[in-house]
Amino acid sequence: MSCAYNERMDKILIQGLMLEATIGVREWERKIKQRLIIDLEVGLDIQAAAASDKLEDSVSYKDIADCVVELVENSEYQLIETVAEKIAATILEKYSVLWCKITVNKPRAVEKSSNVGVSIERHAPKPD
Repeated sequence: MSCAYNERMDKILIQGLMLEATIGVREWERKIKQRLIIDLEVGLDIQAAAASDKLEDSVSYKDIADCVVELVENSEYQLIETVAEKIAATILEKYSVLWCKITVNKPRAVEKSSNVGVSIERHAPKPD
């Protein structure tokens, strides 16, 4: 599937992807798995896929989700900022998309808070 830089900005959404990972800077955190909840938005033009009704004209959200699961659950990063950056870089490298927005949530990481997280948006380089 090719992506054109144009006015159209469609999205594939994956919300609430619940993963277990080694994450954190404290010694006790390095010895356990903690829950991360990841939301993804992937920008691309889905018009061709909508017209053809064929997956090969789009990007598989299952493939993206599986890629993120493998990346995160096999990682041992300290910061959720690093997790977000690695996910974004991987998606932009592996899939034909224009941009992605990644939100990584670490529930209960701060006492008296239900959630903390980071959200980033990264764009594929514009073609020459």
